[in-house]
Amino acid sequence: MEKSPVALKPRLSAIQIFNLSAGFFGIQFGFALQNGNASRILQTFGADVEHLSLFWLAAPLTGMIVQPIIGYYSDQTWNRFGRRRPFFLVGAVLTAIALILMPNSAALADYMPPIIIGAGMLMIMDASINVAMEPFRALVADKLPESQRSFGFSMQTFLIGAGAISGSWLPYIFSEYLGVSKIAEAGQVPHNVVYSFYAGAAILLVTILWTVLTTKEYPPEEMALYHSAEPEQEEAKGIMSIFTDFSRMPLTMKQLGLVQFFSWFALFSMWVFTTPAIAQHIYKVVPGDTSSVEFADAGNWVSFLFGVYNGVSAIYALILPTIARLTSRKIAHAFSLVAGGIGLLSIYFISNPDHLLYSMIGIGLAWGSILSMPYAILSSAIPARKMGVYMGIFNFFITMPQIVNGIFGGMIVKRFYDGEAIYAIVIAGIFMLMGAVSVLYIRADREKTLN
Repeated sequence: MEKSPVALKPRLSAIQIFNLSAGFFGIQFGFALQNGNASRILQTFGADVEHLSLFWLAAPLTGMIVQPIIGYYSDQTWNRFGRRRPFFLVGAVLTAIALILMPNSAALADYMPPIIIGAGMLMIMDASINVAMEPFRALVADKLPESQRSFGFSMQTFLIGAGAISGSWLPYIFSEYLGVSKIAEAGQVPHNVVYSFYAGAAILLVTILWTVLTTKEYPPEEMALYHSAEPEQEEAKGIMSIFTDFSRMPLTMKQLGLVQFFSWFALFSMWVFTTPAIAQHIYKVVPGDTSSVEFADAGNWVSFLFGVYNGVSAIYALILPTIARLTSRKIAHAFSLVAGGIGLLSIYFISNPDHLLYSMIGIGLAWGSILSMPYAILSSAIPARKMGVYMGIFNFFITMPQIVNGIFGGMIVKRFYDGEAIYAIVIAGIFMLMGAVSVLYIRADREKTLN
């Protein structure tokens, strides 16, 4: 027999909600450095534009494997450090190590090609980020009552945006304002990028520790007070239960999967191909040239632009809950994805690099919504005792489109568009618009999840 909840979760102050998500600032600082500079680093180490997406496969492949496992174990964990916090700490330390090593991969060239080492560091970095990041999603659902979850996920999005601005702009700041060299010998990563990765490692560790030291998790016996007893179902024991949970995912989660496919296919194209696309299309860099001033300027400007769209997303995250409340979560998300699609498509028609700032506004609206609305919708449709594992399984719908894109994206650009990376950005815009349409067909398990 089910029993009613005997208590409501206490509402948290804005400061408390900030504290429990503060580590996301550092995580996204490191993630922004990866997104804005990984293609540039890999090209410096010799990667052809056709193969960039294949090297980037390391990230979604590790995420697909790591996130459900980490989600499962964080659901089962409780010790004196808490339920989610032990995973924050381990992920932070491993990510910091990867951030330090990746731009220095050329120093290990005596042992294997730098391009292989760089791709390996990309894989380790992304796996480590996933170890730290996945439990943060579950922590918001653990700590906040239903009425505060949209605000909680939006606070995460604000901190993600703030961290991404800092991480994206740092190479530009080092080179343009602090006089650190932005060019280097062929096969070497410029110092402005290297120093940025060092700073990212330090900031990541500090912000994760902030959350760990300022946030108390509910112990299992207290958590049980806030939830009805959920109907027991016969299921596999141990980690193999992930497959059982996958087969029993809620309807809402399945429907969101299509939206996520279109959205993250577009994002992957943007992250992988924006640097070569803008270098070729706007700065007129010859394919294969990675040591010219023009290529350095294009790379620095792309990193700056990525900071702009993340800044837009951070501001947008603060007003997105109001938009969702006045309309619905579906409408708010669909509008945001339309703005992102238009922003991506507009890049094709721009010749002045300064005008790319306008494109970033639309992309920022989409990014702000992608980081919050799907999770706000989903968190109300999944069992509380499996919050971690289902948040991890949901990552499948993020990694699968990136894997598909990674396998075919570079091949399509090379074979059909003669290496013109700008067409990958055009395809990304089309997919973002398709994601907006698919949002409108979501039918939630519980109608309140859409409000």
